[in-house]
Amino acid sequence: FFLPLVHSSRQRRMAKVPEHVLKKRKTQEALAAKKAEELVAARKKNKENRATIYKKAKAYAKEYAQADATLVRMRREAKKHNNFFMEPEPKVVFVVRIKGINAVDPKTRKILQLMRLRQINNGVFMKVNSASIMLLRLVAAYVTYGPP
Repeated sequence: FFLPLVHSSRQRRMAKVPEHVLKKRKTQEALAAKKAEELVAARKKNKENRATIYKKAKAYAKEYAQADATLVRMRREAKKHNNFFMEPEPKVVFVVRIKGINAVDPKTRKILQLMRLRQINNGVFMKVNSASIMLLRLVAAYVTYGPP
């Protein structure tokens, strides 16, 4: 005699999934797991980097505060002993071109090009040394400068 095939309700609900879809799901799950691990590692690394950056910034702030305190102390000592305190020279100056191109002699034009001041109202930061001071004196009529 012939027995009818009886499937449980669970088997009826489970549809057959093609093999390539199962393979793709497995690959995507593996990629998602890998991405999650990388994200955790990146967050940990970022946290360490932030801590390092914070420590450096704190050290710089302390150094700047100490330098300011030293300047104040030196000024007070000089005043106390009826002396003058020479302020430290700036290490950089900001140079702005204030005059145009009419009747500029070739040497001055070349210096302005070297300073990258080709147009009026252009500005550059320059280190202060003997060479840059000489150049600034030569083009003083065309630029203005001072500490930033």
